[in-house]
Amino acid sequence: MLQEIPRTQAAPNSPHITAEEAAAMARAVMRLFERWQVGDGEAREILGGLASRTYARWKAGEPGRIDRDLATRLSLLMGIHKGLRYLFTDPERGYAWVKKPNLAFDSRTPLAVMAQGDIFSLARVRAYLDAERSGW
Repeated sequence: MLQEIPRTQAAPNSPHITAEEAAAMARAVMRLFERWQVGDGEAREILGGLASRTYARWKAGEPGRIDRDLATRLSLLMGIHKGLRYLFTDPERGYAWVKKPNLAFDSRTPLAVMAQGDIFSLARVRAYLDAERSGW
């Protein structure tokens, strides 16, 4: 006998990133920075100028409280990672891409753009990858 599977809502009940989701993204971003071979200084700038002590706690697996700005940055970084995984069948090529000069960024590396520190730079890299994926 067939049973109907309950439909999921088009919009989630809570549009906000939960503390558990933010902590999981923080752990994933720390691993991603390792794969991208990002230095601590650059990583702290990408995360919005995170203090050295706070970043050290993050590296130790203790992100603590994550505010809305930081959660948004983590979400953008996860989107960048996802875009690279879609574009490159070889993950290592995707990890290397962030350190290669790109004409779309005035011959700067995507990592240099992200390390400018403002959230718009992260969004710019994310939007570029989304456009590349969609064929725009």
